[in-house]
Amino acid sequence: MALKVLIVDDEALARSRLRTLLGECTEPRADVVGEASNAVQAMEQIQRTGCDLVMLDIHMPGVDGMALASTLRQMAAPPAIVFVTAYAEHAVHAFELEAVDYLTKPVRRERLQQALQKVMKQRSAGEGVQDGGLPESLIIQERGRSERVALADVIYLKAELKYITVRTADKEHIFDGALSDLEQRYAHLFVRVHRNALVSRRAVRAVEKHNDPVEGEGWMVRLDGVEERLAVSRRQLAAVREALMS
Repeated sequence: MALKVLIVDDEALARSRLRTLLGECTEPRADVVGEASNAVQAMEQIQRTGCDLVMLDIHMPGVDGMALASTLRQMAAPPAIVFVTAYAEHAVHAFELEAVDYLTKPVRRERLQQALQKVMKQRSAGEGVQDGGLPESLIIQERGRSERVALADVIYLKAELKYITVRTADKEHIFDGALSDLEQRYAHLFVRVHRNALVSRRAVRAVEKHNDPVEGEGWMVRLDGVEERLAVSRRQLAAVREALMS
């Protein structure tokens, strides 16, 4: 399955280079269905032919990319947006506009391929979708970059001192926030197992008795995707068992 892509950039050379890179991408493939040098042309093409993805520059004459993205969000079935820009400082605002990814020029083919995979994953996600049509996610800011992590990929959230460890099957992220806030907002996706941890309801595979030489008898939860087991407090045991059965 190929993604139908519209390239929006006021520089013809930048559009040409991006078209070439998209042609080299596989899994998923990208079919460029049009190009636009400004927001007005972009809207005309989207309304006329439609597309799955808009590769969008930010600094353009007239209406800039951020304003165009904001307008696209109001559509009944908006295309996915990946910003492609020379300016890294707009990343946080871009993700607030629910962009799937944010690429800085010059774009590498490998990085572009990752962005296309994120778009395809978003399109195929069958649950955890927000009102705007995007999978529910956290915006992770680490080492000067911002990244969207889909909550459907998160196995557990664990409070560590002044931050939260966000664990997926592939890696750990550091998130600045409060575990209680995440529990309240995403109770449909996560269940509390201990005062310092939430686990994905979908990832719960077993609840096992555990004997600790120091703390004595207790319970642990086994999760899909990681070997690590997390402690279950007696207070939360019933809720975790309920998640296991659902």
